[in-house]
Amino acid sequence: MSMFCYQCQETAGGVGCKVKGACGKVDTTAQLQDLLIFVVKGIAVWVEAARKSGVAIDKPTGKFMTTAIFTTITNANFDEKVIIKYIREAIKVRDAWRVKALGGCGSGCGCSCGGETEALPECATWEATTDDSIRAKAVNVGVLATVNEDIRSLRELITYGVKGICAYAHHAMELGYEDTGIYDHVVTAFAATTKDLSADVLVGLTLKTGEIAVSTLALLDKANTTTYGSPEITKVNLGVRRNPGILISGHDLRDMEDLLEQTKGTGVDVYTHSEMLPAHYYPKFKKYDNLVGNYGSSWWHQNEDFEKFNGPILMTTNCIIPVKGTYLNRLFTSGAAGYPEAKHIAERPVNGRKDFSAIIALAKACPSPVELEKGEIVGGFAHNQILALADKVIAAVKSGAIKRFVVMAGCDGRMKDRQYFTDVANALPKDTVILTAGCAKYRYNKLPLGDIGGIPRVLDAGQCNDSYSLAVVALKLKEVFGLDDVNKLPISYDIAWYEQKAVTVLLALLYLGVKNIRLGPTLPAFLSPNVTKVLVEKFGIKPTATAAVDVPAMMAGV
Repeated sequence: MSMFCYQCQETAGGVGCKVKGACGKVDTTAQLQDLLIFVVKGIAVWVEAARKSGVAIDKPTGKFMTTAIFTTITNANFDEKVIIKYIREAIKVRDAWRVKALGGCGSGCGCSCGGETEALPECATWEATTDDSIRAKAVNVGVLATVNEDIRSLRELITYGVKGICAYAHHAMELGYEDTGIYDHVVTAFAATTKDLSADVLVGLTLKTGEIAVSTLALLDKANTTTYGSPEITKVNLGVRRNPGILISGHDLRDMEDLLEQTKGTGVDVYTHSEMLPAHYYPKFKKYDNLVGNYGSSWWHQNEDFEKFNGPILMTTNCIIPVKGTYLNRLFTSGAAGYPEAKHIAERPVNGRKDFSAIIALAKACPSPVELEKGEIVGGFAHNQILALADKVIAAVKSGAIKRFVVMAGCDGRMKDRQYFTDVANALPKDTVILTAGCAKYRYNKLPLGDIGGIPRVLDAGQCNDSYSLAVVALKLKEVFGLDDVNKLPISYDIAWYEQKAVTVLLALLYLGVKNIRLGPTLPAFLSPNVTKVLVEKFGIKPTATAAVDVPAMMAGV
């Protein structure tokens, strides 16, 4: 095999991509991403060593590690030149920390290191001189370097949880919110994956990763709501206007703000795509009259959606797919996202904005979007908004008008098996409410499911990170109903996953004590049979079956 990657749900054969990624990345890109993770783990080794001398991680290192790790999640960055640049920078950061850790000894000469360098993992000492040497090394550092299947499974579960944490921490960081405790855990977790630790220790570290996931999601929620206000119930237009437009996709709300500020008064409309839909729910964005509506569907429809949009597209984070069509010259990336031949927007200056003038100029030269649909959808049911309706919701539960809530959050994807989530939404009794977040909602958010006493049967909290809102709501309901266990609530969890941020959300739910989660459309390939057994026995995780099987079981609370 020329590569091995099994970090996403669509991995080949449910085992692993060995020649080319299901996401579209070629083998050399996959290898370079493996090497970037390898070197970042080397940074973690030396930062951890420096702690013994009382040297704590600084914010610049934390920021660099966070961004570098973010670039390796599924569908984020396909640009090998950028990844090589990160690898070279990671080596410099690692070596600077080696000096800090060894008190001046940067080469393991024995002067003050006490022979510690002899026991170091290779990621802490490997050096590169040329791009060719980087590419040569990249072939040999993938996940299969860990031979023991169960240890490999736990190491990767931790690594993927950390990848999602870094994605969410990066979004908060862009809004000026940081927590060095998050950076500390990234160091601890990544350094641990280089050590010969027992399965029990790694299981404990997995749950600790879930704890840090909760604090990271809480930090991002604070960053978003403090900056843009708490999401409100909002009707979002699905049609188009005749003005030229810019389509913004991904998850980065700071990029959204910069784009809206620079396009106001220009005659250029802005439309959201996929996970950017929830931007409409934030009060601060409502003041922009050129924020027109949402265009298209979830991430994997982008070839069709982007082709018909006609204007430029800004990808702010992950969820890029290989370009098929004529829109590559209209595709721009920013932040951790990257794609070969796509134009990349430079980072914003301190206290400034990113420069989107090239996108705006191109938009003015393009025809208006082709209309895909008409109508509107409703969202904005994050925790503040649902808790504002708490009396109404509680009364509906007590009266029996609402029999059950079903959390159907997470990711959408291409596999036909994901029709399951549409089938479940249609099959759920009319006295159930779906709580959702993430792009999984596109499987059912346009279905005519109606409402219960004015409460919509699909309550969209927002982006995948807003799964935190659903957890907050559950914990509040537990308090209101005087229960001692969140699992005694009339709530079932039917989660769709695709990439590593969904792994992070899953670990967060496990840390919060949520049990009996259905996970689909397939269980992760990186879970070995023994690790799967632990998750089943300890947390009751189970694979999705069919709507006919699962809906009655969920209604029965099992």
